[in-house]
Amino acid sequence: MTSIALKAEPKTGAKIIDGRAVAREMRAEQKLRVEALKEKTGVTPGLAVVLVGDDPASALYVANKVKACDAVGITSFSHRFPATITNEELLGLIETLNADPAVHGILVQLPLPRHIDMAKVLETITPEKDVDGFHLYNVGALVVGRQIFPPCTPYGVMNLLKHENIPIEGRNVVVVGASNIVGKPMALMLMAQDATVAICHAKTRDLAQFTILADILVVAAGVPNLILPQMVKTGVVVIDVGINRLPDGRVVGDVDFEGVSKKASYITPVPGGVGPMTITMLIDNTILSAERSTGLRTDDPREEAVA
Repeated sequence: MTSIALKAEPKTGAKIIDGRAVAREMRAEQKLRVEALKEKTGVTPGLAVVLVGDDPASALYVANKVKACDAVGITSFSHRFPATITNEELLGLIETLNADPAVHGILVQLPLPRHIDMAKVLETITPEKDVDGFHLYNVGALVVGRQIFPPCTPYGVMNLLKHENIPIEGRNVVVVGASNIVGKPMALMLMAQDATVAICHAKTRDLAQFTILADILVVAAGVPNLILPQMVKTGVVVIDVGINRLPDGRVVGDVDFEGVSKKASYITPVPGGVGPMTITMLIDNTILSAERSTGLRTDDPREEAVA
């Protein structure tokens, strides 16, 4: 009887970038950094988390951040206030936290009630403790690569790309979404790595003519199934930052995961992709702040020459 060699079918489909697994790896390293800091200096990193109002989603986010801090050995200081707090009261708290040596990072959970001046609140946080990366100094300094802390979600995306050894230099990158929190800083961070970047947004005409050219596609628009398979080229790297809850309760991203994953080379799932990295980078920035405060780290981007 003659045996017949079967030809292996070509492998299709994208590699799933497991943000949870990458975050676990990073948090294990962060725990070691915290232990080393305590041993060498006696200082424990401290993160102050400020929550205003009773929004259930915000409360859940804060709880997850506090839990993550506890897991790596960071001390968390929770400050919860009713939605009736005044601007003056909230700004006064932030000034107190700015002056507290036990606090190395300050996070004000957004959104805030309408009567609160969000811009003024974020500007009041000293840049040295702005571990969310939202202060005007940190946002503006992204242009010249001298921010004290990078914003957490784009920073998480960069770390996912780094973990997977996905080259950025010289690649065509399309960012869909132009928010101050994700889209704009994401584009600046990619440009700093010598990518060619196009930013699209809600008023972009014929979105597909841009996305089809992307070697790397980062989507942060907040629109379920905005990106369909016919809008991307084969082999694209897809980073889905969107988080959308459908009427049936399912949480999905901005990308048609099932369809696009058949053409992409890499893709992040939702949930379990970028989300876990955001909190991980918040922890990383807090530890970095504590290391700088003790002199264990002496790098200050503001003292570096502009490239």
